[in-house]
Amino acid sequence: MPGSPPGAPGGCQARHHALRVFRWHRGDPGDPAELVSGFLADNGLPVRNLGRTADKNRTIGDSTICGAALYVSADAGCVMAGAALGAPTPVPSIPDVYAVIYGHSSFSNRLSETGRSWRLGDWQTSWTPADHAAAVDTVRAAIGRGDVYVVNLVGHASATYHGDPLPALHRVAALPGARYGGVLTGDGWALGTASPETLVEVRDGRVVTRPIKGTRPATAAGRAALLGSAKERAEHIMIVDLERNDLARLPGTGPVRVDELFAVREWSGLWQAESVVSAPLDGDVGLADLLRAACPGGSVTGAPKLAALAEIAALEPVGRGVSMGAVGWIGHDHLDLGLTIRTVAADGHRLHAWAGGGITIDSDPGEEVAEAAAKAAPLRTALAAREPGTAVS
Repeated sequence: MPGSPPGAPGGCQARHHALRVFRWHRGDPGDPAELVSGFLADNGLPVRNLGRTADKNRTIGDSTICGAALYVSADAGCVMAGAALGAPTPVPSIPDVYAVIYGHSSFSNRLSETGRSWRLGDWQTSWTPADHAAAVDTVRAAIGRGDVYVVNLVGHASATYHGDPLPALHRVAALPGARYGGVLTGDGWALGTASPETLVEVRDGRVVTRPIKGTRPATAAGRAALLGSAKERAEHIMIVDLERNDLARLPGTGPVRVDELFAVREWSGLWQAESVVSAPLDGDVGLADLLRAACPGGSVTGAPKLAALAEIAALEPVGRGVSMGAVGWIGHDHLDLGLTIRTVAADGHRLHAWAGGGITIDSDPGEEVAEAAAKAAPLRTALAAREPGTAVS
């Protein structure tokens, strides 16, 4: 498996090899949160009590277990939350829950990014700008009726490709501000993420989430506009309140606090507003309960969460696929999952990307369409680029 998965420890970069794999697809029987927890626990990771440090020397054959990569789709998150399911994924070959137990190799598995042909076709969108704008107006009407407070709308686009997609996905993962930059691969598919957002982290006795909401160009004027926007701040605070509620419902946690509110940070040419919400672990906190509380992430659903997901299911014409889910790392002493925004999938035939934003009563449809395009632009640029010396087909 080339490269390292998102969230993997820096000291293990490019040394991982897969030992065992878990897969679950939408429509499969069983509770995916419980099933993946059982798989990880059976392989020596402390997922029944995330505050406990496990034996780091557990082995499979001759390999010492380093940890596990975990990916959870938006659809799987809806199943875990008991929410409405939307349109089917455009990448059905990719499991909705995928976990890989990793050991260490004695050799590097870094990519060689030369001598590969690469051609990317034109992007085809799942809805036109007019369709997107009409969906924004539909959400604003639902807010006016009191059905919801804020809803995150996401659009999809895909493009054909020729050649090996892995170097392109690694260029995505290397975008500035990618806290969870990495690539995860399976049989005939791969995903690359440049996500800057923490869905949930458990480390040193605390559980933390870092919701991002509010975007402007990374200029002085853009920063001033973001800080001065009543709409962006109201939307952001509603999501922070939702995340506080999600953590407060989690068994085994103490009082929830907001450690930082509406801090402006940069991601690949854009300012984004981020907050930090956390709680201490006062009792046993298991992975299954954590996934049910956190998934799907509030910043990509809206509030109230179940009502927002019902609106999303009715409005988005293409499923969210690998986007708006979770991907990251579970180690012997921590868990760190990023929200799969700024995330791209390759299924052997096409590249798929998603982008959107939160809609409030004050949203301007044209501005929302433009914001989604601004978020997608760095991904498309990275995917279209060619490495020096790469063959052109």
